[in-house]
Amino acid sequence: MNIFISNTSGRALYEQIYDQIKTLILEGTLKAGAPLPTIRGLAKDLKISVITTSRAYADLERDGYIYSIVGKGSFVAERNYAFVRERNYQEMEENLRKAVEIANRCGIEEADLIDIIKRIFRG
Repeated sequence: MNIFISNTSGRALYEQIYDQIKTLILEGTLKAGAPLPTIRGLAKDLKISVITTSRAYADLERDGYIYSIVGKGSFVAERNYAFVRERNYQEMEENLRKAVEIANRCGIEEADLIDIIKRIFRG
């Protein structure tokens, strides 16, 4: 598992870790039951604080992407497709909300925004 973090991205390190592991899980690169690196091991590999990796893992567990067994480690949770679909909808809605805010700021009409979305959707 390759995780890349940037101190200059403007995003918290734990968020970068969270997002990358979440993406690997949702894409199916990390399969259900697969072990994750230990919190300490990942912190050492990334040369960051254990607290940072711990926060990312805690958030992943809170959101149902991973589970932990004391003394054994953290593992990818079974993929509940309804859960994954709902999470993707929430993420899409959040991003579309941001797009609408930008469109409103720029004076872009609703029909023009819909045309942009259609063009993007069709590739």
